Amino acid sequence: MTSAPTTSPATERARPEPIRAVPVRRPWRWVAVGVMAVLAAMFVHMLLTNDAFAWAYMVDNMFRPPIMMGLRGTIILTVGAMVLGVALGVVIAIMRLSGNPILVAAAWTYTWVFRAVPRLVLAFLFGSLTTLWLRIEFGLPFDRQLGALFGRDDFQLRLFGFDTREVSLFAGGLVVGIIALGLSEAAYMAEIVRAGIQSIDQGQTEAAGALGMTRLQTLRRIVLPQAMRLIIPPTGNETIAMLKDTSLVAFVPITAELFYQLTLVGKREFQVFPMLVAATLWYLLLTSILLVGQHFVERHFSRGYGARRGAGGGSDAPARNRAWLRLRGLAAEQGGAAAPGGWGADPHAAGPSGGGSR
Repeated sequence: MTSAPTTSPATERARPEPIRAVPVRRPWRWVAVGVMAVLAAMFVHMLLTNDAFAWAYMVDNMFRPPIMMGLRGTIILTVGAMVLGVALGVVIAIMRLSGNPILVAAAWTYTWVFRAVPRLVLAFLFGSLTTLWLRIEFGLPFDRQLGALFGRDDFQLRLFGFDTREVSLFAGGLVVGIIALGLSEAAYMAEIVRAGIQSIDQGQTEAAGALGMTRLQTLRRIVLPQAMRLIIPPTGNETIAMLKDTSLVAFVPITAELFYQLTLVGKREFQVFPMLVAATLWYLLLTSILLVGQHFVERHFSRGYGARRGAGGGSDAPARNRAWLRLRGLAAEQGGAAAPGGWGADPHAAGPSGGGSR
């Protein structure tokens, strides 16, 4: 039996003293907190003591039937414009990526024009359609000119049409507002969808083509489901921006809209400011609802992405997973096999002895 080697006190190193960790002092943080607390107290004091808010009058009038009708109109405007914008934006994005120079030029021109023109100007333009056409009809283009060319002055081939004045007045002008805002939104959605599609690795499209899938099947089953993870967050932001931009159509004017009805009540009774505060509260409520919906939609389309905890349950599991993937790739490049417990092996998998990762 051998005894453990001993060391003399002269050769033994002195143990260092324990480190006395002193937290970093950040006095300016507390100064900022104090300033914010004072500002918050001043703001609450203003809300409670300033008579210009007229809280009792605002609460009594912000739920009137005309205002609730305007609330419904704002929701219809937001949903209709976003549906039109998303659908048309996907088509324009596909045209932009098609490779056909004519389609690419048409898509680029559309996005250039509708991103350059302010939405308020577009709302006024579409609200003045009666200046250009009293009636819009669908059928054979240039039918009268073709008839006159062949000696038939009464030749017309038109399927249906509508009076622009009726459309401008229908449902308080909501149709005009949906068209104006939807066409503007399509230009922005086209760029969002195009960026999302281009973020997907081209190798997946090539692999789908090798499996015999058409371009439409590849887009619908391979590309778009993965691109949705990147498309949804900016689309949610665009929806919130669209909700606020519906207030622009009040200047056309489109009567079936929340901001128009609120300002109408305020001007009629000379209480404009309380109704502006009521509009602020309504938009805060609607935006909060959209933010909650956006959170759940993003979480749905982000399944399978992001940091995941490994079998060991440690906080550094994502880093170990990434390291394991890199090591497995190196092992494959060197022609080696992913042996249990060796290079390229899953660090979370149990070895022959039943042990897990260290």
